[in-house]
Amino acid sequence: IMPISFPAWYTTPMTQVVLLGITCFCTVGMYIALNNLGAGGIQDISLSDTANGVLYGFFALIGLISGGICNILGPPLTLFLGTLGYALYVGALWCHQTQGTRWFLIFAGAILGITAALLWAAQGKGEMMMSYPLEKDKGKAFAIFWAILQSGALIGSIIALAINLKSGMLTAVATSTYIAFIIIMFIGIASSFLVLGPNRIVRSDRTLVKIDGRATIREEVRGTMRLFLDWRMLALLPMFFASIYFYPYQAAINQARFDGPTRALNGTLSAVGSIAGGLFIGFFVLDGTHFRRRTRGYMGLGVVTALMIIVWSVGLSWQMTFTRADATPDNLINYHDADYKGKGALYFFYYFGDATYQALIYWIMSALTNDAFTLARFAGFYRAIQSAGAAGSFGMDAVKTPYLNERLASWFLLLVSLPPAFLVIRTIKETNYDDENMVYIDDLKDESHKGVSDEKEVGDRNSA
Repeated sequence: IMPISFPAWYTTPMTQVVLLGITCFCTVGMYIALNNLGAGGIQDISLSDTANGVLYGFFALIGLISGGICNILGPPLTLFLGTLGYALYVGALWCHQTQGTRWFLIFAGAILGITAALLWAAQGKGEMMMSYPLEKDKGKAFAIFWAILQSGALIGSIIALAINLKSGMLTAVATSTYIAFIIIMFIGIASSFLVLGPNRIVRSDRTLVKIDGRATIREEVRGTMRLFLDWRMLALLPMFFASIYFYPYQAAINQARFDGPTRALNGTLSAVGSIAGGLFIGFFVLDGTHFRRRTRGYMGLGVVTALMIIVWSVGLSWQMTFTRADATPDNLINYHDADYKGKGALYFFYYFGDATYQALIYWIMSALTNDAFTLARFAGFYRAIQSAGAAGSFGMDAVKTPYLNERLASWFLLLVSLPPAFLVIRTIKETNYDDENMVYIDDLKDESHKGVSDEKEVGDRNSA
């Protein structure tokens, strides 16, 4: 029986969305923000690509079992462990900046890959956009979380932009900057304990997310194996793989074609676009009130498809005008130049489209079931496949693959992932509540009072 020891507002899904968003803002968001300062602030693109490749390689391996680990340990502890790697990685960046220790940064990348897999598994379960909210609120929950998370990237980009506008260039990040980021990350580590497990969350209809707070090892082994037999997960696998495959390409183009102030401006526009895209599709498409749930899924897929075709077509037309050989320090674009026209809007819509793509993935998975344990496994599987794609993509960029090849590979993977997603959306029911045993908090209270009354009656008879 769930102990009622928290204020009612604290145990609501949306409160937990905000709390987890704050944790991820202080850790993942600051990690993104630091990367927006240029290769993590160290200005060594090759080393940064190598560290990120190792990071996502370990992420892919651990991601396959991270959902099971989360179900066994519970979201709060898993989230805490997941935050630790981010502070270590920033410490390694700082150490490289001051001591030149390349090996430690690569080692920290491996550790972050392991811990990040745990964080995102806990996020998939404990972050409420999947299992905590009511079915009608899952798109909005993603939008709120995504906006808070991407605010970290926005802040980092604004910092970089301010530095560039003042000095005209962005040099290596100062020690004080690294210390500030580490302090913020430690705040995020501490805030992870504010997130509650699924057995303590009460939805607005008075239902509990889950009675049991943790699963057994046997249950998780069986549940993880079933993922590879679920055709819906296999159909979504191309979408998982493609979901951040294009990040290295877009970052490389930003680094190679624009000067410091313009890179920072593009980063700011990208963050704003990401926030806007998540809010748009979460509130107005996936959780719209005028259409049935499956129809909303089709609409979301339509929005994503249109953005992938239009925005990436525009990007291709620009990519055809240059190669890696043209990316020289003497040929960088400034936002005052006529050649910059339309490039800022392109970066805005690149990440506007990215946010809608990520939102659709989470919404589809969360529409398949409301079970917190199953959704944690879904999240771990998703992040594992996603990280495998990212590791390969960073590897492509590290060996200086032609930009056009990187771009076409990214676009191809995005487009071929959409038809299988359509097949999965076709299976979405209007509600899963009819197939699942919903537990109401008031029923548990009644059972508790009944149990106390029965014990009292037995005690009275014995004393008599």
